Amino acid sequence: MKKRSISIIFLTVAIDLIGFGLILPLIPIYSENFHASGFVIGAIISAYSLMQFIFAPVWGRLSDRIGRRPVLLASTCCASLSYVIFAVGSGLSNATAALAVMFFSRLFAGICGANITVAQAYIADITPPENRSAQMGLIGMAFGLGFAFGPVFGAVSSKHFGVTAPGWTSAILCAVNFISAFLWLGESWKPAEHAVLQRPHIEQWLHTLRAPRLNLLIGIYFLATFCFTCFEVTIGLLVIRNFKIDIKTSLVTVSWLIAYCGVMGFFVQSPGAIGRVVGKLGEPKMIAASLVVAAIGIGLLPFLTTWAALLAGLGIYTIGSSLTRPPVFGMISMLTLSTEQGAVMGVTQGMGSLARIAGPIFAATLFVAHASLPYLICAALCFATALLTSQYLTHIPVPVKT
Repeated sequence: MKKRSISIIFLTVAIDLIGFGLILPLIPIYSENFHASGFVIGAIISAYSLMQFIFAPVWGRLSDRIGRRPVLLASTCCASLSYVIFAVGSGLSNATAALAVMFFSRLFAGICGANITVAQAYIADITPPENRSAQMGLIGMAFGLGFAFGPVFGAVSSKHFGVTAPGWTSAILCAVNFISAFLWLGESWKPAEHAVLQRPHIEQWLHTLRAPRLNLLIGIYFLATFCFTCFEVTIGLLVIRNFKIDIKTSLVTVSWLIAYCGVMGFFVQSPGAIGRVVGKLGEPKMIAASLVVAAIGIGLLPFLTTWAALLAGLGIYTIGSSLTRPPVFGMISMLTLSTEQGAVMGVTQGMGSLARIAGPIFAATLFVAHASLPYLICAALCFATALLTSQYLTHIPVPVKT
């Protein structure tokens, strides 16, 4: 039962991320076809993260109160519906109506998107504390899978079946995901057996962010997400600048580079690989070391002008970035009461969503001024955070609260 549940959780997050990755790279293209301004394009892209920032903690608290399974099922069902709305919008002939419908679809998807938050709480429910960092790698593997195959599916489906195909493809994937979870996913958390404390929304945020060590770990996750978003937003522009290729060629090239990073992240974050590194270093040292590796990788990227060097730099950054998240979430789960796993994971994902809102604005603005600036600043932030982690986290024992 446990192995089957973990497999379903992995597939749930993977399919969710494939659907997300399938749509996101195409939004600027759709928006350009409808003559949208840069502000409108940014609004459509940011709508999902804005709603996640607000609602991820709400869904997490709800899963603490009523159980993980119903929240996961509702989220997956609504995700399928949101992609149906997106497909309908992308097929409208009236530009204003099309953009409005696509914007609404991303708002709706962000409001109902609870899969990752609740999936992390689910893994914490069924995994002993000493194994949680390794098992949290499954979420990272699912991210890698979605990051690798989502853009490819989007490009192929739109090429062969038209502009509405990515939306319908994502909707079908989410529907299959819902059916498999409905049939085979058991419940990991029975709230009737525990006294679950439900704090108001703002109070939950303040309570979580005031907790020692927990606030540092959430800050590390915010930084990792912020830097990755900066990389994601500007890598296409960097390739055009460093390799002197046209926009059309860059779209194909960047899709393959993103797929390369996704596949590498998939293998790096396997529970076996994460478990071995955690066993040798422990979570705090692993986090600090991974941040140093990420700093080196992202700092090198703007100066790499051959394809071999770029692949090497992307590999270094992907390894560092991939090795940061599982031990961070493993420690967060170990520092959190069993009755608050969903709420705390929700706040953490909310902070990640805030990073995905701020990162594109920060990176795009600085890139125009000087292409290397966002990369160098992110490298400095990663390195400084590694020093803070070594000083305040490495030598502190982690209590397990149940």
